[in-house]
Amino acid sequence: MGYWGKIIGGMAGFAMGGPMGAVVGAALGHAADAGAAGDFGMRFAPQTGWNPARLAAMFNRRDQLFAICVVVLSAKLAKCDGPVRREEIDAFKRQFRIPPESVRDIGRLFDQARDSAEGYEPYALKLGDAFADNRGMLEDVLAALFAIARADGAVGRSELDFLSRTHRALGLDQAAWDRARGGGSRQAPTPEEPDAYAILGVPRSASAEIIRATWKRLMRENHPDSLAARGVPAEFIARANEKVARINAAWDRIKRERGF
Repeated sequence: MGYWGKIIGGMAGFAMGGPMGAVVGAALGHAADAGAAGDFGMRFAPQTGWNPARLAAMFNRRDQLFAICVVVLSAKLAKCDGPVRREEIDAFKRQFRIPPESVRDIGRLFDQARDSAEGYEPYALKLGDAFADNRGMLEDVLAALFAIARADGAVGRSELDFLSRTHRALGLDQAAWDRARGGGSRQAPTPEEPDAYAILGVPRSASAEIIRATWKRLMRENHPDSLAARGVPAEFIARANEKVARINAAWDRIKRERGF
C-alpha cells in the first residue's frame, strides 16, 4: 500500500513527542514541499495549543493521518490487556497488509505507540472526523481492531472497553458495532446465506422504505469509485468491492422475501 511508504518521512517527528509527533513530522515535511513551512511554524507553535493530527488533515494528507492513526490504535489495543503478544502483531499485519518493505518502519511506529503514555481516543476522534464521509471504511477499521483483540483469545474486559470507546469516537452506530463484532441478528444465519438484515444493519421489522434507504446509503458510502475520489487508501477500496457485493446480495434476498 502506497500510503505506508508515505508516512516514513514523518518518523523524524518521534523527537517531537512519540507517535503524534510523527503526524507533525509528516505535516511539516509536506508544508516544506509546499513552501509554507514558515507560516506553518508561526501559526501553530506549541504554545498556541495546536492539534498535531489536525495539521496533517489541513495539508490534505488523509493517507498519512489514516496510517498513523490505525497503527497507534492497533498498538494501544494490543497493549491494553497486558504485554503485546506475537499473535496480536501478526493479526495487525494481516488486517492492514503491511508491505515487506515497510515492516521495519511501521514496526518502529507500533513500538513507540505501544510504549507511549499518550491516550488513544484523540486518534480515534481524528480518524472519525477525517473520514466522516466514509462510515464503511471506519467500520472496517473497527472490525480489524476486533480481529486483533481476538488474536490471542477471547476479547477481555479491557479490550472491550477500548473497542467501545473507539467505536463511539469514530462516530459509528450500533449496527456498525454489531457487524464489526461479528454479531448482528439474534437469529443465526446459515453459512451459505448470511442474514441479509444483519448485513444491512436493519431489524426484520423495518419497513420497506427504511430498508431501501439504508441500502442506498450503504451503497453510497462503500462504492469503490466514490471512495477513490475521496482519497481512501487502496486496500480499503479493494475491501469495498467485496462489501458492495454482500450489500447488494442482501438487498436482493430481502426483495425476493418481501416481494418488492
